[in-house]
Amino acid sequence: MADKPHLFLVDGSSYIFRAYHALPPLTRKSDGLPVGAVAGFCNMLWKLLQEGEKGLSGVDPSHIAVIFDAKGDTFRNEIYDQYKAHRPPAPEDLRPQFGLIKDAVRAFNIPAIEQVGYEADDIIATYVQKALVAGADVTIVGSDKDLMQLVQPGVVMVDTMKNKRISHDEVVEKFGVAPDRVVDVQALAGDSVDNVPGVPGIGIKTAALLINEFGDLESLLAGAETIKQKKRRENLIEFADQARISRELVYLKPDVPLEMEIDDLFRDDLDGPKLVSYLKALNFTTLTRRIAEATETEAENVEACDLNIEGWEPAPKMAAEESSASAEGSEGTARSGGPADLAAKIASEVGALSIDNQKYEMVTELTALERWCSEAKRIGYISVDTETDSLDAMQANLVGVSLATEPGKACYIPLGHTKGDDDMFGGGLAEGQIPLDQALPKLKILLEDPSILKIGQNLKYDALLLSRYDIQLNPFDDTLLLSYVLDAGQHGHGMDELSEFWLGHKPIPFKEIAGTGKKQITFDKVELDKATAYAAEDADVTLRLWQILKPRLASERMTTVYERLERPLMPVLVRMEQRGIAVDRQILSRLSGNFAQGMGALEEEIHELAGKPFNIGSPKQLGDILFGEMGLPGGKKTKTGAWSTSASVLDDLAAEGHELPGRVVAWRQLSKLKSTYTDALPGFINPVTGRVHTSYSLASTTTGRLASSDPNLQNIPIRTEEGRKIRTAFVAESGNKLISADYSQIELRVLAHIADIAQLKQAFADGLDIHAMTASEMFGEPIEGMDPMTRRRAKAINFGIIYGISAFGLANQLGISRTEAKDYIDTYFQRFPGIRTYMEDTKQTARDHGYVETIFGRKIHYPQITSKNPQMRAFMERAAINAPIQGSAADIIRRAMIRMDDALIKAGSSAIMLLQVHDELIFELPEPEVEATLPVIKSVMEEACMPVMQLSVPLKVDAQSADNWDEAH
Repeated sequence: MADKPHLFLVDGSSYIFRAYHALPPLTRKSDGLPVGAVAGFCNMLWKLLQEGEKGLSGVDPSHIAVIFDAKGDTFRNEIYDQYKAHRPPAPEDLRPQFGLIKDAVRAFNIPAIEQVGYEADDIIATYVQKALVAGADVTIVGSDKDLMQLVQPGVVMVDTMKNKRISHDEVVEKFGVAPDRVVDVQALAGDSVDNVPGVPGIGIKTAALLINEFGDLESLLAGAETIKQKKRRENLIEFADQARISRELVYLKPDVPLEMEIDDLFRDDLDGPKLVSYLKALNFTTLTRRIAEATETEAENVEACDLNIEGWEPAPKMAAEESSASAEGSEGTARSGGPADLAAKIASEVGALSIDNQKYEMVTELTALERWCSEAKRIGYISVDTETDSLDAMQANLVGVSLATEPGKACYIPLGHTKGDDDMFGGGLAEGQIPLDQALPKLKILLEDPSILKIGQNLKYDALLLSRYDIQLNPFDDTLLLSYVLDAGQHGHGMDELSEFWLGHKPIPFKEIAGTGKKQITFDKVELDKATAYAAEDADVTLRLWQILKPRLASERMTTVYERLERPLMPVLVRMEQRGIAVDRQILSRLSGNFAQGMGALEEEIHELAGKPFNIGSPKQLGDILFGEMGLPGGKKTKTGAWSTSASVLDDLAAEGHELPGRVVAWRQLSKLKSTYTDALPGFINPVTGRVHTSYSLASTTTGRLASSDPNLQNIPIRTEEGRKIRTAFVAESGNKLISADYSQIELRVLAHIADIAQLKQAFADGLDIHAMTASEMFGEPIEGMDPMTRRRAKAINFGIIYGISAFGLANQLGISRTEAKDYIDTYFQRFPGIRTYMEDTKQTARDHGYVETIFGRKIHYPQITSKNPQMRAFMERAAINAPIQGSAADIIRRAMIRMDDALIKAGSSAIMLLQVHDELIFELPEPEVEATLPVIKSVMEEACMPVMQLSVPLKVDAQSADNWDEAH
């Protein structure tokens, strides 16, 4: 090797997946060959070679290689057979591109290296060791955190996608330890992605503290007995061998028997005709032209090659009409339907675009806003986000709007920033903003233009806010909903989490620009330059996420779920939230007084039973009374050393006949009703509308059920008389009525359909009492004259089976022995064997694929269903069994909601849909229209599956009207 040579080692796997996710799915015109990842990879590699001394490394490589992972298991699988066991297979459209990418590397005259039995990281570690011995410097091009253990004098990493150089200080910043101790930290913390077990309860920060204190892993394990924190000490002792195995898994092997020596990695000059021939064959017009110019190659006279996975030779020149990309080609429109130049623009810049330290435009003049609107019109889409002074979209004021037209190109339009509270005149608008009355007409035209797709994250908030400014957002794509459809159960769907997951970028935290706690300011008081950086970044990130997520709908066959169940529901919820529902303050006040009296009476009884007064709301004092002084059985202490007084503990004691715990349970129920509902609901009444406007979340549950907040109306208890009284406060306006329409036993009907249970399907078809029929099947009693207790037991089993109830749970619910409960469950499965078959098949499907599906194709992922933790595994299995049932029921009511408004309008009804609570919809309408509207609502709900599918059991809806919600239900 020459004096002080410099070796570049490119992590090929990192480049492949970053290139794949940076581009829409692109295909070659002639045969539909997927080439998106190849396009991105080639652009990234060309950029790396071109930058040289101007780049992050600051040097041109004298030697270079791209290192790939080989197919099959490695030596690590012999150490731990579950290593990387949960990693999903590569996307279908990426697999044929692996060979093409390796061919691309060779076309660049760069060695493409892989070795069976070893990972790319081990090969890189070995080359690093050999290079240092030979006196060379090394630059590792990649972002894999495992490679950071190789950083040392003479070895740096560069992350070209983030435009970041990683040396000693950056490793310490990430792991809290020097590079040579990274493996010890990783061994303790484990890695869920690669299924490295680590030590339970220890994360990166704790691991770093421990390693810095003890020096290394073995010293820590040897001195674990001295650790004061009990649980941590116990885990380190119990899982010491697991930590050692984890270290073997994360340690990069520096002595792989290499098939190519470092001298073989000498950087050759580019072979222009060879490289141009390869690129022309893939229709990469822009990059072909760029490289042809750089290498002084006459591209028109170079024949395109014929591609093979193992290599290629020049082939006859392609016909002129085939030599450029088609509408589905690499530089035409992506299959997702984006504009024609989207793919080319991203492909030409991929690898150069880092989100960190972007400079965004602050739009302060009308002409600049018009320019952005024109650009959106030209390309046909725009990412949009609003900034406000409140999280309540019904009361918030519009402070600004951010837009993005391509990655790295975003702006912020401040509209309502004030000078601040310290202004002697009490604030006022800050200078340098377009007047709101001038900006809104331009924004209205932009955001309502049907030819421009609006892209956003959680657009329901923005749509509700903008509707108050007479702007109807349409058409739109929502990255929150895209992520939810594609990856429900895999991870969260908030923008920050998605950005870190897909882009490796942590967006600017709100607290960084607005402060925290009592000193936190609202967005209208944030300085304009800080507001621009924060808001424009949101639009930029959202656009990049859309480019990654939207194409996956087609490739993963989830377009129908998104287009028919998710996207069209958003405007329905906006209308419902905007309408709100009337709440009677007087009824709430009266109920609060009644609950307070009830609590007072119970308090006297409790103190008398305890023999002295104490704070019933204090778990510690209550525990001391029950178990310390009264000596009741079953006491157990929490981690803090106090007696547990959880609901289950008190329920068990009450079931055994102890009066005091039963009275405390009743007191707690009244206390919760009072504090959570009757005292709190008046605070949610909007001062302008006089109504309560709950906020619905479309992506909070894994199964598709909606959740509501501020206030949460999904959890109002209805099993007790006191709980039902809360609903009496939700009333119709004068002259109106409320209609409650509720699906009858929808989850049991879905179960009968999915599991194909003949007895249940027949019972539903005949309109029988399903619980009585089940009891008759199980216990041999005739339906007529059946003991109500027998029916109650069958009902508990029917609903319990859906949620995977255990004998222990059923015993507690029915107040019977565990043996008797087990006999009930066994009898149930004997009478309905199809349900057992369904449960076992569903668990196996979840284990095989990592997800289950609803009848409409919604995927619900359970990545931990193969966990070695038996409790976690059992929980995931129960959830997987329930998910197709609950998820299908949720999808059915979504379909009904999406169709409802149009059906009511068509029928000439002025009824409006106000609330959705699980399987129930609430409407308000003029009293004279009730009779004609009831059958319309029932019809839409009962035919919600049509025409997509026909359930093998009929759906039944109970609907009636009244002056308040409780009476209508």
